[in-house]
Amino acid sequence: MKRPGALFQPVLELLAALGRRFHFLAVSVTLIPSVLGRPRSFIEQLFYLGSVSVILIAVGGLFVGLVLTLQFYSALSRFGATSSLGGLVTLALLRELGPVLTALLFAGRAGTSLASELGLMRATRQIDAMEVMAVDPMRRVVAPRFLAGLLAMPLLAGIFSAMGVLGSYLIGIKMMGLDPGVFWSSMRHEVSFHSDFMNGMVKSLIFGVACSLISLYEGFHARPTAEGVGRATTRSVVISSMTILALDFLLTSLMF
Repeated sequence: MKRPGALFQPVLELLAALGRRFHFLAVSVTLIPSVLGRPRSFIEQLFYLGSVSVILIAVGGLFVGLVLTLQFYSALSRFGATSSLGGLVTLALLRELGPVLTALLFAGRAGTSLASELGLMRATRQIDAMEVMAVDPMRRVVAPRFLAGLLAMPLLAGIFSAMGVLGSYLIGIKMMGLDPGVFWSSMRHEVSFHSDFMNGMVKSLIFGVACSLISLYEGFHARPTAEGVGRATTRSVVISSMTILALDFLLTSLMF
């Protein structure tokens, strides 16, 4: 027979895990001013995270725009509403697909890179060496990467949406023969800068915080073995993906 306290043990462990991650987030946020005081490491990480992801993001956005336009054109043509194609595709990209798919691709590419890099530093005792030399690894290693990931996500989401609109333009105008003026006019009238573009950027910023936090936390606390680094990398992708989808539902219900 289980002890009464054993029934609540999984809940307590979950709360403890959440508490550790929120503490990690709080420490990372408080160290951001020190990163801005020494911007070189932050700029290097921002360039690195962007460069490893930008081709994947751009190609993904282009093909998502192509597929969306084909699907929407087929549906809208039944009702004679193909003039709304440009606005509909752009809304889908800015509100949902741009931030969400960018975050998922970022978690799979840059997030795994962050987790494996910090996990390798843990496995090779580099983090322990910093602590022995009185160098704060959170300030030196984690904070620049956290801020870079936070800012890289909105930039990559903007590239994803722009490439998606380009793909929609190529299919809608060059292949389907829609009038360019109608296409851009629909986009201009349907899309609001504040309620659509800015809300999409807020989403991607929050996703950037979540992905960077989870990847850095898993890598920083990885077991110092090859198996531990591999498991930390896998956990970072799985947890980040589930968190992104859950946050997307919550943010969408609040914004729209």
